[in-house]
Amino acid sequence: MLEIANRIGTLKILIVYASFGDGHRQAALALKQSFSAIGVGQIMLLDLLAESHPRLNEFSRFFYMKSYSLWPQVYGWMYDATRSMKPNSLFSHWLHSIGAVTLRRLIDRERPDAVVHTFPLLVLPSISRKGLPRIPMYNVVTDFDLHMRWVHPKVDKYYVATEDLRDELARTGIPIARIAATGIPLRFANAPSRPAAATAERFGLDPARPTVLVMAGAYGVLSGVRELCRRLADSQGAQIALVCGRNRALETAMRHEFGAEGCGVRVFGYIERIDELMGLSACIVTKPGGLTLSEAMLAGLPIFLYRPLPGQERNNARYLAAKGAAVVCKTPRELAASIAGLLGNPSQRHQMQAAIGALRKEGAADRIALDIIQDLPVI
Repeated sequence: MLEIANRIGTLKILIVYASFGDGHRQAALALKQSFSAIGVGQIMLLDLLAESHPRLNEFSRFFYMKSYSLWPQVYGWMYDATRSMKPNSLFSHWLHSIGAVTLRRLIDRERPDAVVHTFPLLVLPSISRKGLPRIPMYNVVTDFDLHMRWVHPKVDKYYVATEDLRDELARTGIPIARIAATGIPLRFANAPSRPAAATAERFGLDPARPTVLVMAGAYGVLSGVRELCRRLADSQGAQIALVCGRNRALETAMRHEFGAEGCGVRVFGYIERIDELMGLSACIVTKPGGLTLSEAMLAGLPIFLYRPLPGQERNNARYLAAKGAAVVCKTPRELAASIAGLLGNPSQRHQMQAAIGALRKEGAADRIALDIIQDLPVI
């Protein structure tokens, strides 16, 4: 055992992510924490696109952010058009060559024992050299939807959100033994406990009133936030916890809009311990990013999704709605009515929580890290 522990302590793990939204980065950080807890000696995080092509990265981030308000159909068309691309296609080869020089330099310098992806920039196969040991490669899919960009014949193992996604991936020809339905790595591994009244007061919330958690995304891009909050605050005596993420302009505007005492809306910026706020809430309104959805399910929160963006977020929303774990709404009026119906109907809330419980997976980051270590030759 001591020999194994010493070998684990010498391992180097490289985690490749991207800074689109915040989910890929948060998944990478969760995995880093789990690898560290096992005793891995060195865990390196690499935002490959940002490091290798900063201007392309900024343009891609700009396009991603603007797609919510200016051209959502274009983003959705691009996602759907490439969703079934083959790993051996010219487009796939080009896509997986972005950042090759940067990654090759890092590989030559650090010689990692494994590369883990929380974003599908699968450059490693294109830079592998004859005469060098092959580096194992693992993909952690961070949505409930499968895009073929994640699929490559050189991937040793895939970690996915659900058994349904595992089966869908297996139908592409990947042996099911190389796919594990672990869930998506999260910042907190277990369901948050119900916080004490003092925690509610620390957030400026009334512990006696139901709280609707509205998350605008890490960069505050949920559309129609002002009207959503006004309608929600007028329904069923609920109070609103509005999280604006890192969008300082949105946070300032919402504080100005809802700053009056007694309006029923509390405005927050980015919150690291979002599990505490989830533990205080009766339900959540959010954009359907894979990580936030998984956090909400871990907390047992009924999920309301407002006008999901075409692409992976719309497909995430459709999947959870089909399972009874989420409600998709197209207008602020419909959203307010749906939440009021839930708050006034305990049986509906219990039904949604039961559906969420059937999908919920705890400890994903720990399970993935341990499985990868067991897959590596540590003796």
